[in-house]
Amino acid sequence: MGKILVLANNDIGLYKFRKELIEELLKGNDVYISLPEGEYVKKLIDLGCRFIDTKISRRGTNPITDFKLMIRYKKILKKIKPDVVLTYTIKPNIYGGMMCRLAKTSYIPNVTGLGTAVGNSGVLQSITIALYKLAFKNACCVFFQNKENAEFINGKGIIKGKQKIIPGSGVNLDYYDVLDYPEEENINFLFISRVMKQKGIDQYLDAAKYITEKYSNTKFHILGFCEEAYEKKLKDMHDRGIIQYHGMQSDVRKFYKVSHCTIHPTYYPEGMSNVLLESAACGRPIITTNRSGCREIVEDGINGYVVEQQNSQDLIEKIEDFLKLSYEEKKVMGLSGRAKVEKEFDRQIVVRAYKDEIKMI
Repeated sequence: MGKILVLANNDIGLYKFRKELIEELLKGNDVYISLPEGEYVKKLIDLGCRFIDTKISRRGTNPITDFKLMIRYKKILKKIKPDVVLTYTIKPNIYGGMMCRLAKTSYIPNVTGLGTAVGNSGVLQSITIALYKLAFKNACCVFFQNKENAEFINGKGIIKGKQKIIPGSGVNLDYYDVLDYPEEENINFLFISRVMKQKGIDQYLDAAKYITEKYSNTKFHILGFCEEAYEKKLKDMHDRGIIQYHGMQSDVRKFYKVSHCTIHPTYYPEGMSNVLLESAACGRPIITTNRSGCREIVEDGINGYVVEQQNSQDLIEKIEDFLKLSYEEKKVMGLSGRAKVEKEFDRQIVVRAYKDEIKMI
């Protein structure tokens, strides 16, 4: 049996978006997972994974904390002696990659998005790019989730070796099966994301206020963790009936079932939007921004609409365009999205890409 070590920054993403890969890796291998304790860790252990509790400050920039993470990774590598290491997200990619390089251990990083540290120019970007160069130098293969991220990294001369673009995390087409399109007594719009500025929540709330006042049969739903800065505003708009805030949800399929359209007005540096993949897989039209990680999933006017970033008026106009469609046109738009993800974003494409690389290692 081989030993495979997975470095990640949270249990939820690992279980929800990489469960099928882990199940495949567990066939004939011991799989170790290094990440912080969380509610989905037990599910991962039940699959057969061996859990290593590893604290990570996901958004912190304290060098002492990050140095401790590097030392933690070094000790884990020395103890486990894995045949290959898979890393996800910025800190595991960088610090895990650097320690794998020093330990002469084979590793495959996955760039799930560049994040704000790289997305915004400045000192922090320069430091992060320098760290990426150190981390990716001896990688067996670097996986990217969209073309724009790959072009940016390659433009900085970070990668000298093998690389591949994969369709994000893909989507489980059985779990997110196509759903019957709901009747139109009320038109339900859905926002699923962390409630934060860069995810486009301001534009969504602007649109909700305008549309609900003009079209009484519309409802705007929000799912996801709410950052403190928006707690009061969401409560106020919920109490006034402009939006319906449902908080964090472990299974969003019941909301897709009654939803007519998913709106994802993000301008955060995405890898590939899982929300859009899941929505399209369920046969729901999507409205999203013209940026990498989103535009790849939507064909404007075919399975949804593309809007300008941080442009509330453009979002309002696209929502009105959607409302003008007949019931059958909305339904066909949703089914077009399903056909697209079946062809281009099946999660098994991602699983096969990993299996091929690991087999070569």
